[in-house]
Parts: sequence; structure tokens; C-alpha cells
Amino acid sequence: MSEQFFLLMSAAFFAGLIDAMGGGGGLVQIPALFSTMPATTPATLLGTNKFASIWGTGTAAWNFYRRVNLQGNTVWPATVAAFFFAFLGAYAVTWLPGVLLRKLLPFVLVCLLIYTWRSRGLGLTHAPVHQGGTERRLALLVGAGIGFYDGFFGPGTGSFLIFLFVRFFGFDFLRASAAAKIVNVACNLAALIWFGYSGHVLWALGLAMAVCNVTGSVLGSRLALRHGSGLVRQVFLLVVSVLIIKSAYDAFLR
Repeated sequence: MSEQFFLLMSAAFFAGLIDAMGGGGGLVQIPALFSTMPATTPATLLGTNKFASIWGTGTAAWNFYRRVNLQGNTVWPATVAAFFFAFLGAYAVTWLPGVLLRKLLPFVLVCLLIYTWRSRGLGLTHAPVHQGGTERRLALLVGAGIGFYDGFFGPGTGSFLIFLFVRFFGFDFLRASAAAKIVNVACNLAALIWFGYSGHVLWALGLAMAVCNVTGSVLGSRLALRHGSGLVRQVFLLVVSVLIIKSAYDAFLR
């Protein structure tokens, strides 16, 4: 039992560390929960994961928000849209099959990885390309799309957000990661409300994991702030590479 507890606490710490820089904390925390608690229902494990991770994501979002100048016309419309559409995505799971999306995900991630890797200067300088109504409308579309995706399916949400903020809004990787954390908090909160209401959260375990997740998140956000967009870009490419392997395995081999 102590070994399982140590594994979960370590996973929560590293999930917070990785997620604060390049997204993808769920790659560490969710498999740890499923492997150490195989008899627990998946919904309860996912709800516990959301409860633990929202504290780390929120801490990283706050640290970035205090230190990084963000475009309010981009971040806040995207955040509000993501919150509401995450509910719609969660509801859609009950009547839409996710098999096609599961099989498409690895190929989408490969395209994202190749595009980012080949575009050497992408996201290294902050040069916003939209303003006013255009910026708000595009932010609403991004938030709605990502929110729905997170509620319906979820893998790689943070990485997709970072890429979209870099590619379509001209953010550098540091600011894109900061913006992604704020939007992620909204998505996680929407899911957590549902999981909590339906009784699918192990509150005591989630709280212990949250402490470790926050600790890792503080370290990760400080590293990102200290080393800037260059480090965030490297972590982002690493996370997407791992996501490709895992999603391909889940879609075609499992």
C-alpha cells in the first residue's frame, strides 16, 4: 500500500512539473492511477485525477498570470467558451462514439509535431497577429473547440492549446503555455463539477495528490519563467512525441 501511495504521489509531482511547461500531465498521472487502482471504476479515477490536477494547473496559471503579460481579449473569451463547451463535450460522450477520433489523434499529433519542428522560429518571439473583434471571435472558436474536445475525449488538450495560441495568435511558447493553463483550469473545473456531483472523486487521495501536483507545478512554472520559450518549446515537442506513441498504441494495438 505504501508503495502504491509513493507511486501516486511521485506521479502527481512529475505530472505537475511537466504540465506547467508543455502540457501533458495526464500522460503521467492517469496511467499511475489506473495501474495502482485497477479495481476502481474509470470514472472515479478520472474524477480524482481532475481534482488533483486542477490545483496544480491553477497554481501554474496564477504564477504565469502574475509574471507574464497576456492578451485579455484572447485568453478570457477562450476560457469562458471552454468552460461551457466542456460540459457539452462530456454530454456528447453519451451518444457519440469516440472511436474515429481515437484513431485520428495520432495522425493529427504527427502533423502538429512536424510543423512545429520544421518551423524553427515558431513561438520564440511574441508577436500577436489579431486584435479587437477578430481576436475575440477567434478566441471563442478556439475555446469552444478545445473545451468540447476536452469534455468529449481529452488527450493532449494542453498541447493543442499551446500550439493554437502560438500558430493562430502569434504568442511565444511561454505566453502560450500561460494562456493554455488558464483555459485548462476552466475545462478541468467543468469536468470536476460533473464528477463531484455524480460521486466520482476520491477526495482524500485527490487532496494528497494535489499537494504533490502543486509542488511540481510551482517548480515547472518557475523553470519555464526562468528559461523562457526555448525550454517550453523543447518540453512541448517531447510531450507531443510521447502523446503520439501512446495514442497510436491505444488506437491500434490495445
